[in-house]
Amino acid sequence: MRAKPEYRDRDETEVAVLDALADRHNEGMTVFEIRSQADVNIDQIEGALAALKEDDLIEVDDDGERTVILPDEDVVGPEATDDEPSLFEQLRRRLPF
Repeated sequence: MRAKPEYRDRDETEVAVLDALADRHNEGMTVFEIRSQADVNIDQIEGALAALKEDDLIEVDDDGERTVILPDEDVVGPEATDDEPSLFEQLRRRLPF
């Protein structure tokens, strides 16, 4: 899964974090799991998480043993069924908007 299109105009690191969280939106992820999926350094993740938390796009759940970060339900897009971009997406990439 990926973050919904309306959340994709954010900073590149924030979008990578949201996409990683959307993949495991039910169970959440630790910071280290996000780092392995988003392929960005820990300082970038820290900044992205702060910005996402400030905008109420993520929530942090601390159960005493581990801290898990979950995306807001509104952030998670639909299940991706194929890897090919839609016609609209192809046009959007080619035309300067």
